Amino acid sequence: MEHLNIPPANHVKVLDGQGWVGLIDHLGSESTIVNAARVSFGKIKSAMDERDVKLLAYLIDNHHTSPLEHLVFTFSVHCPLFIRGQWHRHRTWSYNEISRRYTEIDMEYYVPPQLRRQSENNRQASFEDPDFEDAELRKLIDEHNRKSNELYEKLLASGVCREQARGVLPQNMMVTFWGTVDLSNLLHFLQLRDSDHAQSEIREYAKAIKKLIKPIVPNVAAYFETKGDQW
Repeated sequence: MEHLNIPPANHVKVLDGQGWVGLIDHLGSESTIVNAARVSFGKIKSAMDERDVKLLAYLIDNHHTSPLEHLVFTFSVHCPLFIRGQWHRHRTWSYNEISRRYTEIDMEYYVPPQLRRQSENNRQASFEDPDFEDAELRKLIDEHNRKSNELYEKLLASGVCREQARGVLPQNMMVTFWGTVDLSNLLHFLQLRDSDHAQSEIREYAKAIKKLIKPIVPNVAAYFETKGDQW
């Protein structure tokens, strides 16, 4: 039996290698999309041609999203809890997650390699300041993680149940979950999360997903690249 916290073979590392997102499985292809769009004609094709590529672009251009919903992806994601919280705002995904009610193994905490400053005119924004001396602050974060874990282990050793003891664990604890989503809703996720307005950490995950799915949906990727999007 493989361990959940080990990334699948097809994965991309993020957050300086501490996090990752992997492609577990997918159902369908770009041919599935155009076949779904033409189902009312009772026709089906096994390979894409130039007409199919144009149809694919037409569907995306005109927000005819239902054919895209027939292509489905399942990912494994290893990320801090605060990123998981943002991710789960996307309720069109299906999620299953490792639970600290059942296990206390592989406790891991994320310490940013660089701290950013808070924007003064946007509560949702931050910026990198090369003059920000954050070494001592990052040490304090690491110390806080260690003390939180020590308290957690002490509570367990004293007989406290896992479901209550986990309440002392910080938001930068790493967690692993599976997420399944259709292409239409995945594209919406990528539009929001690979954006200048998104938190930089979750943006790394969005960019990684693009790399994972590009070989499966090359014409979709090419469509967005013509619009100036980076895949």
